[in-house]
Amino acid sequence: MKKVIVAIDSFKGCLTSREAGDTVVEGIKNVLPECDVLCFPVADGGEGLVDALVEVTGGSYRELSVYDPLMRPVDASYGLSGDGHTVFIEMAAASGLPLLTDSERNPMLTTTYGTGELIRDALDRGGRNFIIGIGGSATNDAGLGMLHALGYCFYDEAGRLLEGSGSSLGKVVTIDSSSAHPALKESRFTVACDVDNPFYGEEGAVRVFAGQKGADEKMKEELEAGMRTFSRLIQATTGKDIADVPGAGAAGGLGGTLLAFLNAVLKPGINLLLQTLDFATLIKGADLIITGEGKADRQSVMGKVPSGILEEARQQGIPVVLIAGCVEDADILNQAGFRGVFPIVPAPIPFEIAIQPHVAAQNIRRTVVQIVSVAAAFCTGHNTKYSK
Repeated sequence: MKKVIVAIDSFKGCLTSREAGDTVVEGIKNVLPECDVLCFPVADGGEGLVDALVEVTGGSYRELSVYDPLMRPVDASYGLSGDGHTVFIEMAAASGLPLLTDSERNPMLTTTYGTGELIRDALDRGGRNFIIGIGGSATNDAGLGMLHALGYCFYDEAGRLLEGSGSSLGKVVTIDSSSAHPALKESRFTVACDVDNPFYGEEGAVRVFAGQKGADEKMKEELEAGMRTFSRLIQATTGKDIADVPGAGAAGGLGGTLLAFLNAVLKPGINLLLQTLDFATLIKGADLIITGEGKADRQSVMGKVPSGILEEARQQGIPVVLIAGCVEDADILNQAGFRGVFPIVPAPIPFEIAIQPHVAAQNIRRTVVQIVSVAAAFCTGHNTKYSK
């Protein structure tokens, strides 16, 4: 093999995309020291998206203090492209689940206000083109907090100003945009989204995701009713029906609110990143692509990093191998077109040990050595490219 592409998502809580990718490169070079190996950090809209975009564009970071999901000060950052024309934001930096302890999770109380502060700061500094990743949220406020930070005001039937949290959703009867940041009208927003859930319903934001954010059944019922009420108000106010738009339910409804109020375009995060990379050009002539993520299952072929990589590779007949910390639904993954699907853990070990960075790196390296050794031997007498 003369050319191998490495595009690995982060192993969350363990290795970043860059760290995992560099480890794969080490494994390849152990077997094929002369091989041309290109390694790219990738992400699907959640953790790591800003780092990947900053790296591929030669950009920089802006750090500031904002409010976390429970309105406590927290240091956060966003990225700027190398040419200074595009702002990269991860909503999880200010409104993400990792900012809370398990006991603090409560989507009735959490807010996206801090995400709005990141956007407002970039607007104040001249940013007009935004790419926003909305994975990993701790919130189900449908973006009320974000809009509040951007100057929107929400009132209940008694004319009281609502701060904007999950508990506010069903109380809003009036939306006042007269104080909204003026630069919003001349700004463009693209939302990197890794799920396609609608705003509400059985597959919507509340039913699918609110439980992991701390909602009990009573909270879910109240939040679901609030999402339905707010959706109708959005349509009455903006003329846009976001109820069934794929991705509108992402980040507790933030996707739909960005679409309705900021005219955002929702795109799968991995597709957006691969377009920025001009991935199709970079992989030309490759003999193999190695991708992966912490856990591979049927969701891996539903807008996640592996599915995006596989689709690009399929266009050029390049085989793709998938590695992961653990693997479920292997038959589905193989049927999707992956040439091989490999768990990196060689034997049952405690989870807390498996996710230690040095252990994961060792397992990745060992697995890649085996994969490349077989692939290299196969290449000596066979054409590894395929068509599907």
